[in-house]
Amino acid sequence: MVYRKHSPLSLGGFMGFTTLGVSLSEEKRAKGRRGRRRDRRRSEDSNASNLGVVDMESESIKRALGRFDANPLPMGFPKEIDPPPRKIDVKWELNAVSRDVQNKTGEIVSRRGEFGFLPQERVDEIASELEGLPISLEQALSLRNALNQEKSVYSHHKLMRRSNELNRRYNSGEDVISLSKRFDAPPVNTFRAILTGRGWSKNRIKESLKQPSKMKARDREQFELAESMDRVSSVNQDETHKASMVFEDVLYLFFDSIGVRYRTQEQLMAEQKKAEGRAVITPDLLMIDDVRINGVPCAWIDAKHFFGADLKFPRKKTQKQVDRYVAEYGHGAIVYRHGFCSGLKINGAEQLDASPLDLTLLDKFHEESKS
Repeated sequence: MVYRKHSPLSLGGFMGFTTLGVSLSEEKRAKGRRGRRRDRRRSEDSNASNLGVVDMESESIKRALGRFDANPLPMGFPKEIDPPPRKIDVKWELNAVSRDVQNKTGEIVSRRGEFGFLPQERVDEIASELEGLPISLEQALSLRNALNQEKSVYSHHKLMRRSNELNRRYNSGEDVISLSKRFDAPPVNTFRAILTGRGWSKNRIKESLKQPSKMKARDREQFELAESMDRVSSVNQDETHKASMVFEDVLYLFFDSIGVRYRTQEQLMAEQKKAEGRAVITPDLLMIDDVRINGVPCAWIDAKHFFGADLKFPRKKTQKQVDRYVAEYGHGAIVYRHGFCSGLKINGAEQLDASPLDLTLLDKFHEESKS
């Protein structure tokens, strides 16, 4: 059942006051030594009470509380809300990962030149080394992706400065995977640098990677090898995108179940494209009711299908996105599928994990994508 097409202003049964606090759903996707275990409980120093006190006098909070009476109304708000917005309190249990645990886990999961899907033996090795740490294997693997992305972004210019050397080594017979390991860069980025070393423009490289069948035999073979060994800069990110959409559906189901009215990203996009010619501000959920999560007003929700790592690149990228939402709607929240680090601070947004969510829909998607 796809909920994003439903009208969020039709309520069905309404729950005036909602209190939720359940443990993390079981990690059904884990296999082999991972087993079907629950995410481990976090240490006491990462409980919600220690995640920071929200300034209820901040501008983002005031804007969230005043959005229903704003003139003009925020983008995407219906002119009339019938019945009027209701205050809905939601208790959301938080199980954040401490910064110390994130750092220790990062040392376990991150290896030089390792950017692709991991063989089961390596996964088993990671699982064994994580024993005793209050973090699940799924969270650790998601952290690995974040660390690799961070490494890719901040090493890109250094890689491109050596594009001539990469091209020379490639022409001498060295393959793209060995070059990727030598320079500790994602294989697809390494291949792009090789093409740059040939003097190709960015546009030519982009178009060539979209149509690998037109490449020369060796280039096509090496590009396909790079794609198969790269989860960071791979051209094809379809499955990741689809999983993110399913996670949004999980959130829709949750807020539907507690009677919260909202507008979806798809609805906002359709309206804005018609009015503005493009999508301008489109959180995954724009709350039409006065939702308070752990006592904090949340005007919008955005879903992230990954671990909320306390790292420079993802933090900067998320903050830029959140700033746009806060300017229009006020304070909101981000829900991280694989939890988040207690050290992660995003101005104008609460950090939430998947604790109260029913992840059955997402588990089913991942099972079907394997077959």
